[in-house]
Amino acid sequence: MPRMFRFRLLPCLACGLLLPGTALAQLPAIEALTVQAGPEGETYSVTFQILVVMTLLTLLPALLLTMTAFTRIIIVLRLLRTALGTAAAPSNQVLIGLALFLTLFVMAPVFNAINEQALQPYLAEEITSEQALRQASVPLRSFMLAQTREEDIALFLRIARAEPVEGPEDLPLSIIIPAFLTSELKTAFQIGFIIFLPFLVIDLVVASTLMSMGMIMLSPMIISLPFKIMLFVLVDGWSLIIGSLASSFTA
Repeated sequence: MPRMFRFRLLPCLACGLLLPGTALAQLPAIEALTVQAGPEGETYSVTFQILVVMTLLTLLPALLLTMTAFTRIIIVLRLLRTALGTAAAPSNQVLIGLALFLTLFVMAPVFNAINEQALQPYLAEEITSEQALRQASVPLRSFMLAQTREEDIALFLRIARAEPVEGPEDLPLSIIIPAFLTSELKTAFQIGFIIFLPFLVIDLVVASTLMSMGMIMLSPMIISLPFKIMLFVLVDGWSLIIGSLASSFTA
């Protein structure tokens, strides 16, 4: 008799990555690869699920970055570094790490809702995978819609030539995601403009002082940098920036 060897793959891996503390071993398995030994040699067959899951895994980082608070946070942190005038301090690794953990903090209520409404019922085999994905998208849609401007939604509805919808719940994700990203970019640059103002004043004062003293060969950036760092430290800038970013996301 031919021997059958079945390798199993973990479904719903995307939901599991979003929820810290979830035991991956508890996820139900689906058959992914079958190896059958026959008289003429071994034959291999790959089910459609593994192709879908592998495709989702390649898109998962982009989805996590574009459907969460990460975009706004990382842009504001990079603009802050530019306003301070420090080329590589903090480094990109530090800024990305801070942005990731702050994103997890902001998105914790959304991830908890996904866990309660989609992942746990699916693990208990109370709903199907399609129902789990549909229920998991509800908290994420609510979060994105709360941060999205109506004019941005109208813009993409007009570009897509879509039919008018009765309410936000009828909007497809193909409209919500780009509208959410556009709104996040606008908000991030607005916050960055406000951050730039006090440091710009310091640059202007230092440049004017050096010009009046005739030190035109001395770069104002070299003189203004210690003053900007001192101002940022005195006002407890990191706490202000992180607190303002976290509170800028409406419920």
